[in-house]
Amino acid sequence: MRVKIFDLEDEGDLENEINKFLDTHDIDVIDIKYSVSSCVFSEEQIFCFSAMIIYN
Repeated sequence: MRVKIFDLEDEGDLENEINKFLDTHDIDVIDIKYSVSSCVFSEEQIFCFSAMIIYN
């Protein structure tokens, strides 16, 4: 069993990176864990979109 972790600031970028990984690797996906977190820095709200792919 192996894992691959993605961590990006834009959900579209996260989706593209995951799709690129899945398209270029011949793997059996066991599970995908997804998480979103946010914080406020000064007057800006910052998001972090992450996913972990568990695969064989």
